[in-house]
Amino acid sequence: MDHRGVLIDGFERVKETVHATLDGLSDEAMTARLDPEANTIAWLIWHLARVQDDHVAGVAGSEQVYTSAGFASRFGLPFDDGDIGYGQSSDDVAAVTPPAALLLEYVDAVHDRTAQYLGGVSAEDLDRVVDENWDPPVTLAVRLVSVLSDDLQHVGQAAYVRGVLERR
Repeated sequence: MDHRGVLIDGFERVKETVHATLDGLSDEAMTARLDPEANTIAWLIWHLARVQDDHVAGVAGSEQVYTSAGFASRFGLPFDDGDIGYGQSSDDVAAVTPPAALLLEYVDAVHDRTAQYLGGVSAEDLDRVVDENWDPPVTLAVRLVSVLSDDLQHVGQAAYVRGVLERR
């Protein structure tokens, strides 16, 4: 397996775990909180997809799936289409209440765009600096692994919340 296969496999695992986490989940469980300030499953999944969509579109130089495929209007959230969840308040988290089917459709569309992009990334591309705002500057490889790490952490949190809710 080459670098493309490893990266695509990692992002495929995010998608598979999202599907397993949302499978058969009630709308009530999607928006339940373990405490009054906790993130919901719906918000965690929306956020991980938004981060992936935003960051991969940024390095690919393309429009985000969220806007290009009409997901922003379908989600109908009360914040800017460019928001990806960083720094959002507890009230913002509570506003993310989409049905599981819409979240899965968005996650799948983002995954497809990510896999398509990764299929054309060369080993040399991974050394390209994509963000000079950090010291050291961020390369494409670092950005992609960062997104993958963030997504895996958030889908793990969502799966954990589901498990706690099911044991209550």
